[in-house]
Amino acid sequence: MAKDYYAILGVGKDADTDTIKKAYRKLALKYHPDKNPGDKQAEERFKEITEAYAVLSDADKRRQYDQFGESGFHQRFSQEDIYRNFDVGDMFREFGFDTNDIFGRVFGGGRGQSFFQGGRPRAVKGQDYVMHLNLPFRQAVLGDQRRVDFRGEDGVEHLQVNIPPGVESGQRLRVAGKGGSSPTGGPRGDLFLEIKVDPDSRFTREGRDLYVTVQIPFSGACLGTTVEVATLNEEKRVKVPAGIASGGKLRLKGFGVPAHGRNKAGDLFAIIEIAVPKKITNEQKELLKKLAETGL
Repeated sequence: MAKDYYAILGVGKDADTDTIKKAYRKLALKYHPDKNPGDKQAEERFKEITEAYAVLSDADKRRQYDQFGESGFHQRFSQEDIYRNFDVGDMFREFGFDTNDIFGRVFGGGRGQSFFQGGRPRAVKGQDYVMHLNLPFRQAVLGDQRRVDFRGEDGVEHLQVNIPPGVESGQRLRVAGKGGSSPTGGPRGDLFLEIKVDPDSRFTREGRDLYVTVQIPFSGACLGTTVEVATLNEEKRVKVPAGIASGGKLRLKGFGVPAHGRNKAGDLFAIIEIAVPKKITNEQKELLKKLAETGL
């Protein structure tokens, strides 16, 4: 089930840091396990609001959550990543709660120690690996499943990786548990696939919008016409209004990068290019001379 961290804390998506912190303090005080001993529902609610706060209180994690949505975010961040460097000990000490082992009891020993560094040494996560992955333009835009042959500690593994629609060069996809082994018995590291998207001969991309160039004759620019516009899946016949200039754009709503998570579908823009023939017939030349005499 998708997690809407903003809804969990009861704040808007434009909430500032102070608003988010106040919302968490209020809910954490209400559902803290020390105030609700033996209440499993309160404990689960406490876990839920703490995870939401761990993400939304961190500027980088919040940015990626907003950009990629819940499913895309969790492809990039493990539970340990979410709680890394997160400490609300001072906040609970203000309430008079003993924080030495609360997160160890609620979240489990390993994760509790990621909040508080006291007590027994925590199990260290194994090393993360990074692998470069080239994607064809269309596969990156539309999303797909991709087989990745990865050489890890256990030899060559054949992984089936989900490519979310709209992935861009420089982004990383996380494959949980395919990194190095932990030297202290902790969880294995993760494999991160660093994406490089190959250019396309026809389409270019800006954000979630795609662009393609189409040519029309001079007469079509003057009188209006229709033109076949290539999309990623099919050709669409589009009406061109009379009087359009070279460089004008026709918008095909929803034909850009597909919707995914919190991201809406992008648009496709057909950029008009008025074709000028290199050779014309004598008849065409005479007609153009007459048009020129009229000021056209």
